[in-house]
Amino acid sequence: MNHTISLAQLLVLLTIGATSVAKDYEIPPVSYAGEGAVLYAEQIFDLDRKPTPECHASTIAETPSGLVAAWFGGTQEKSPDVGIWVSRNVDGVWTEPMEVVNGVQSMNLRYPCWNPVLFQPTEGPLVLFYKVGPNPRDWWGMRTTSHDGGKTWTWPTKLGEHWAIGHLLGPVKNKPIQLPDGSLLCPSSTEVDVPGADGYWRVHFEVTRDLGKTWDVIGPIHDGIAFDSIQPSILRHANGDLQILCRSKQNVITQSWSKDGGRSWSAMAATDLPNPSAGTDAVTLDDGRQLLVYNHTTRVSKIPSRQTLNVAISEDGLDWSLVATLERESNPRPPSGRNWGEYSYPAVIQTSDGNAHITYTFNRVGIKHVVLDPKKL
Repeated sequence: MNHTISLAQLLVLLTIGATSVAKDYEIPPVSYAGEGAVLYAEQIFDLDRKPTPECHASTIAETPSGLVAAWFGGTQEKSPDVGIWVSRNVDGVWTEPMEVVNGVQSMNLRYPCWNPVLFQPTEGPLVLFYKVGPNPRDWWGMRTTSHDGGKTWTWPTKLGEHWAIGHLLGPVKNKPIQLPDGSLLCPSSTEVDVPGADGYWRVHFEVTRDLGKTWDVIGPIHDGIAFDSIQPSILRHANGDLQILCRSKQNVITQSWSKDGGRSWSAMAATDLPNPSAGTDAVTLDDGRQLLVYNHTTRVSKIPSRQTLNVAISEDGLDWSLVATLERESNPRPPSGRNWGEYSYPAVIQTSDGNAHITYTFNRVGIKHVVLDPKKL
């Protein structure tokens, strides 16, 4: 594929930051538990007794027996000792985290684990997708299942390969959606190396009709030139349209739309929401509104990068209202403090009681759980 950028494409890239975040958003003050829509906020585990030095990239699902959360943890991201950790919410209390899978390949080789994604289908066991490998360019997808709400897990299996993308990954960061025929449409993406040049990011979809045993691939849906986009979230609309919102390198959340159930997608385009090249997540609420959790920043904004975490609501997926601030770091990041004021990589679901549950990275040392009442947003 030719990745030479034309003058017209270069002008598009140079104007993205100026045009796509032109909407004037008023940033709400930080919300605390018991105020407004925030019903509850807690650390999943005690930070004074954290199971690993660092943790990141949480995921959450509702099972018939309660909530289950997972994340990757170890010495630090990319360290070989990083595994996938799980905690269950039993009678309102999170259980002691336990490592359920790791990247051990042999007696002398262990790779880090990355980006777990939990999903509870309408029928069948709880599924945990995750990645193993030395880095996001060379990792591969894995799968394990639990028939008892996350207490025990089956022996993990590799997802395999596909000619369109190489290693299958499953959902790369955010949850799948289950289509009317029961299949899972998994939002995924690849980070591609180009020898002697900058690499590029592309979005694709992986479809499984048997909870991860066999797969089809849709895409990649764009060439990674105008927008480097990864880590999509899938939203549903009342007319049957699907929409994805993606992380990008271009200071904006990007989007694409499908009118045929995910088989084909429109050109990747900018939203008017900023993005500091950080993960987001979104969910379609039961009332038809769209809820997005994201960092309302860029890498050069007044509050930079991942130092604030926000919630936005939309009726149509196009016009967004910034309705809540979950975290905001007011102090500058000290040169030696890589974990100072990082609130990132959210995951969000709506549970059967109507509440929205959000988990996210808290300074790379904790996983925070926040419960919102969407009716108050």
